[in-house]
Amino acid sequence: MDADVIVVGAGPTGLMLAGELGLAGVRVVVVERLAEPTGQSRGLGFTARAVETFDQRGILPLFGDLETSPIGHFGGVQFDYTVLDDCHFGARGIPQSRTEAVLEEWAGKMGAQVRRGWDLLDVADHGDAVTATVAAPEGSRTLRAGYLVGCDGGHSAVRELAGFDFPGTPATRGMYLADVVGCDLRPRFLGERLPNGMVMAAPLAPGVDRIIVCEHGTPPADRTDQVDFAEVADAWRRITGEPLAGGRADWVSSFTDATRQVTEYRRGRVLLAGDAAHIHLPAGGQGLSTGVQDAVNLGWKLAAVVRGHAPDGLLDTYHDERHPVGARLLMNTRAQGLVFLGGEEADPLRELMTELIALDSTKRHLAGIVSGVDIRYDVGCDHALAGLRVPPRALRGATGETTTTDLLHAGTGVLLDLDDNAAVRAATEGWGDRVRTVTATPVSPSAPPATAILIRPDGYVAWAGEDVDGLDTALRRWFGAPAAATPR
Repeated sequence: MDADVIVVGAGPTGLMLAGELGLAGVRVVVVERLAEPTGQSRGLGFTARAVETFDQRGILPLFGDLETSPIGHFGGVQFDYTVLDDCHFGARGIPQSRTEAVLEEWAGKMGAQVRRGWDLLDVADHGDAVTATVAAPEGSRTLRAGYLVGCDGGHSAVRELAGFDFPGTPATRGMYLADVVGCDLRPRFLGERLPNGMVMAAPLAPGVDRIIVCEHGTPPADRTDQVDFAEVADAWRRITGEPLAGGRADWVSSFTDATRQVTEYRRGRVLLAGDAAHIHLPAGGQGLSTGVQDAVNLGWKLAAVVRGHAPDGLLDTYHDERHPVGARLLMNTRAQGLVFLGGEEADPLRELMTELIALDSTKRHLAGIVSGVDIRYDVGCDHALAGLRVPPRALRGATGETTTTDLLHAGTGVLLDLDDNAAVRAATEGWGDRVRTVTATPVSPSAPPATAILIRPDGYVAWAGEDVDGLDTALRRWFGAPAAATPR
């Protein structure tokens, strides 16, 4: 074997997955078609749940000072996301090039090998292993591994070569995105709807603006050529009547409102994550963040399979849990597109959305959808906490203060004993290599909602209770059979 896992694509999803696998001691090779990172800004931040996810692995400080925004929108209708506890609209102003650099540095420290300039030509699942044929700088070669994960974006070669079905709705309109220099644009942070379309403009840096251009009646182009600045400038002028005189573009791109999702996230030893599994209108900055969360959900499960202690069916829970999340992402971005991009015919819908968002219940619902903090998995436990993410909370133990976030840095499961219960601690005998037991009490004076909480490596509650009833079942379901008891 050349690796335990081959990851195709060195974008945020692929690099996050590579880091997760490396953290768990899995040998991983990342195959990337581009010889060098693009350096393009593209995605400009990530959601509240992605912020928590990065913090769970201790890599959030690598991004430097982060600015989070309490005020966000749904389909261009503004509201305050802090109506939910521990929530915000996300970290803003972080170019995707920075996110990729941070994740590549971290993945490298975890032992992942990134091979740039390696273009995937073929994938074959042999039942007991998978092979990937690539065109490398030194010539064609074939890599062999236990599993292969396609994280290679909306035009995924893995998805096509492995025969995944990719149903959905085709594109109905074409749009442009660009970072322009020297145009002195008036900010249009939430977009401006005009008779001929919608434009958005926001400053990225002194003299640099991010623009989005959506012209009514522009059909999606089946293009193989590169978009140029003149094409974008012409569309801007037709909508606004303003020239982008004297300007130039750092980079330009086109996109559509096509919405598709694969019917299965796994076919044998080949899996998909991120945009390779789902494409959608980029509304609310959710795509990058959803891909990162796909990676974190998959990483510890695939590592458990590779290391030989995964219970039956664990890897199948990746599809079971993340496919509904992807479907909900597609639903909400399509809805936002109708509200945000429609012409006069959508005015009644916008008026209704404005009325509904004035209600706190609507704000909480929409903030949960877009931020990702409302995700709940079916983990086989009926406690009120079961399946929810663990929010950042301060804890006090025998060695001092820590946080629920810090406890997840190692990428293992965590059993929180919040009542100094010897029976709870004894219940994890045999899982010490996979689950860390921590006795602590919440710093907050309010009573904890449970006296013991089993947390999965991805930060979601696998079990919670007041005693050990059901704990052994949860440990076996998510962490496999116990090993021989080891001294504590």
